[in-house]
Amino acid sequence: MRLLNHCLKAVAAMATVALFAPGGAAAADKVVFVTNWYAEAEHGGFYQALAEGIYAKHGLDVTIKMGGPQVNVYQLVLAGQADFAMGYDIATLNAVEQGLPLVTVAATFQRDPAVLIARPDVKDISDLKTRTLLIGQASETTFWPWLKAKYGFTDSQKRPYSFSVQPFLADKNVAQQGYATSEPYSIEKGGVKPKLFLLADYGYPPYAETIVATAKTVRDRPDVIRRFVEATALGWKSYLANPKPGNALIKKDNPQIEDDLLAFGVAKMKEFGLVTGGDAASRGIMTMTDARWQQTFQFMEQAKLLRPDVDYRKAFTLEFVQKVKVLP
Repeated sequence: MRLLNHCLKAVAAMATVALFAPGGAAAADKVVFVTNWYAEAEHGGFYQALAEGIYAKHGLDVTIKMGGPQVNVYQLVLAGQADFAMGYDIATLNAVEQGLPLVTVAATFQRDPAVLIARPDVKDISDLKTRTLLIGQASETTFWPWLKAKYGFTDSQKRPYSFSVQPFLADKNVAQQGYATSEPYSIEKGGVKPKLFLLADYGYPPYAETIVATAKTVRDRPDVIRRFVEATALGWKSYLANPKPGNALIKKDNPQIEDDLLAFGVAKMKEFGLVTGGDAASRGIMTMTDARWQQTFQFMEQAKLLRPDVDYRKAFTLEFVQKVKVLP
């Protein structure tokens, strides 16, 4: 019986190879995926799925293109220059409000990695009302209104964040925004062990690093989406266990990134359960729920970041994550 099982598995494997090999029944489906920034640990699962041939095993010929500060990833998807983009719930809901046919099909980060970074003497996030806060302009339409409403922070205590940690290191009265996986690394190198307040721990609701497609792609290529989501989930599971293959491709795309920063990013993703925490623990990596999307919609509506008549359900579909269950 054991020999029979081995034979059956071998036949199935050969059939899969034949199906997607040149001259087989079907060629691999080409997919272009554009990320939200230069290659980094936060993109590791995608690069791992490419490095380990997981996409290929799912019949996909995937090209990963890096985003950056001047890259509008949604525009690339709408123009047909990419099949999928790495998105963000708030931006996608804003796009839906504008009538753009964008749909989120899965979510990498179950918890937004946005943090407030403070000196180690700060005991509670509410204590930051007495500190100067360095906040970027883009955050004024994301988490800053949420912080003001929940904790009574004021615009008078806010100063512009210049994407440098030097002001934080120079002034003990300063706290700043950041991502759990990046800025704390630079601050620790500067000699300070910071206190991190992950906003998701305090109720900030959006998913992050989502996979966004056009409504047409959702309608016309559902099987490609399902395979891409499943392969990516498997890539993330593999990357968090052993990131070496994915990191090799990350460094190929972004040679400037440091090995220590990659290791720091992986450690923080694990510590905060960004990929595997929340609903992912029981529903599977890349999962989403209607309840979470509704929470984000309600926050945006209350903060006047979104019209109340917007149908938030147009911004996502659960069709694919309900079919994929890759447990951590």
